[in-house]
Amino acid sequence: MESSLKNMVVTLLVITLVSASAVGFVYKITAEPIARAKAAKITAAIALVLPTFDNDPGAAKTVQTIDGKEVVVYTATQGQDTVGYAVETFTNTGFGGEIKLMVGFLKDGTINRVETLSHNETPGLGNKIERSKSDFAVQFEGKNPADFKLAVRKDGGDVDAITASTISSRAFSDAVSRAYEVYKSIQNSGNHE
Repeated sequence: MESSLKNMVVTLLVITLVSASAVGFVYKITAEPIARAKAAKITAAIALVLPTFDNDPGAAKTVQTIDGKEVVVYTATQGQDTVGYAVETFTNTGFGGEIKLMVGFLKDGTINRVETLSHNETPGLGNKIERSKSDFAVQFEGKNPADFKLAVRKDGGDVDAITASTISSRAFSDAVSRAYEVYKSIQNSGNHE
């Protein structure tokens, strides 16, 4: 019986080592392509949310910490003039957890466009925060949060919630509001042109 137990333990150890090596190998092979795909998605989102620019906003980025997490700001310029800021923001209040957005602000604080980067919202309901699923995000375009309250109407704001998805709508608005706070801190700190 002892010999059988030894054989089982050795066999299990060998299987574990081979499996761990395989997982490590696959991770090593896929880590770089995943990172490149993620960077390409961010670059594409920046281009979508900002007006025409001629610099590399990825090279002109700053990082701020808000609510214990990092928020990245990409500054876009045309010649020597700043044309806008893309703020990679988040909220943890979505129905499915964290939602990440890219919010483009014009120099004066007006929202140019909002793109959803990632979320785990319910298909057919909360996932309507995605531009490909509904026009929900369009209502933010051309609005300046200085006079457009970033809260759903049910909460006294100016945002029309997605039907049957108030939690997702609130979360989206929260992420945009967080981005606006970061935008204001950039303006107040003088890190703009």
